[in-house]
Amino acid sequence: MDRLRSALSAFVFSTVAFANTATAQEEAVTTFTLANGMEVVVVEDNRAPVVQHMVWYRAGSADEPAGESGVAHFLEHLMFKATDTLADGEFSAVVSANGGRDNAFTSYDYTAYFQRVAADRLGIMMQMEADRMRNIRFTEENVAIERGVVLEERKQRTDSNPRALLGEQMNAAQYLNHRYGVPIIGWRHEIEALSHADLRDFYETYYYPNNAILVVSGDVTADEVRVLAEEHYGVIPANPDLPERAGSIEPPQTVERRLVYRDARVAQPYVSRSYLAPERDPGDQRAAAALTLLAEVLGGGQTSYMTEKLQFESQKAVFSGAFYRGVSRDDTTFDVVIVPAPGVSLEEAEAAMDETLAQFVVDGVDPEQLDRIKYQLRASQIYARDDVDRIARRYGAALAVGLSVEDVQAWPDVLQSITPDEIVAAARDVLNPGTSVTGWLTRPDTTEVTQ
Repeated sequence: MDRLRSALSAFVFSTVAFANTATAQEEAVTTFTLANGMEVVVVEDNRAPVVQHMVWYRAGSADEPAGESGVAHFLEHLMFKATDTLADGEFSAVVSANGGRDNAFTSYDYTAYFQRVAADRLGIMMQMEADRMRNIRFTEENVAIERGVVLEERKQRTDSNPRALLGEQMNAAQYLNHRYGVPIIGWRHEIEALSHADLRDFYETYYYPNNAILVVSGDVTADEVRVLAEEHYGVIPANPDLPERAGSIEPPQTVERRLVYRDARVAQPYVSRSYLAPERDPGDQRAAAALTLLAEVLGGGQTSYMTEKLQFESQKAVFSGAFYRGVSRDDTTFDVVIVPAPGVSLEEAEAAMDETLAQFVVDGVDPEQLDRIKYQLRASQIYARDDVDRIARRYGAALAVGLSVEDVQAWPDVLQSITPDEIVAAARDVLNPGTSVTGWLTRPDTTEVTQ
């Protein structure tokens, strides 16, 4: 979950920044707000009798109190336990019995719960989701059981994975003040110390309709959703004491940071670097759009600039890439990585990567390459309309971080309008050593030397 690092094992990074868009004029989008403050987004697509029902809470790991890392994710687990009307595990059992699937996920800025079911089962999903919005039973037994599950998840996904451990330490070094530097799943020692009261307090603060966004995509009408939403969610009172959501502000970053993580389990050493970068801002998405295209032009595939220079020309790497995810409340990161070819040291690989990044600013963007990327972008926008899950996630994630429906709808055209000069300017602005963290992942017996 922590940004780019979890995908390094396969050395394959998809162009998800492009796959998650769709043209506004082809989407029937309706928005309204219930009297209790719950925002509702309906995206109609009547080609198949399926709906995606999602509830997004504006509460993620970045909203956790200091010293309580992991509480948002821990609570996500508890949401599948008993309520006043449902037994442990009954929620998912009902979804499955109705031919659907469900799950949830926690990020830095939000926690989301979803069900994908036949369109005529939407009311059942709303009934159950509204129930657990306010009626989860917090018992010492459930907390103890799920603590063990969360700790095992951390063990499998992070503690046993050198890539994840390096990524965790790089995030901590990247953010001097912001909660983005704390792992979403939480630090182990803090997960172990979370109390019944900590979990209940987080739930009682954030799990209210005026802190939630309901997104329904698929074979529905806005009128149908409005009736059901009023029936199930509209009767839940708002939290009048919902705290204002104020993010931490990073102090000026002026010093390059470097890490070396050595682990005997490392199969393939590599160099990873992150730079602090701006997120998509409401009403002004051009900087983020330029960075989105920069990631694709610079390191997005087999025809990218880094691939051409590092893998084909100099043969210093077996993989290289650049990555950016702008859907974030506060500053995010722009990341680059190089996996050295056999016989190439990490020091040599990093020097080659630095030389390539510097040369890109001089050479600029190949207009033909940019045209191809934009053409692929338009194609992916069409494909994205075939998946009610991707549609719902696109709107939900954006609204949860402060963007608007209008921002989501404008995004494809903003991307298409970005010029080569804007992309190069974005590279000059963001590829700043003073805001960077460089990490080496290697084995304990390495003879590598840090610069």
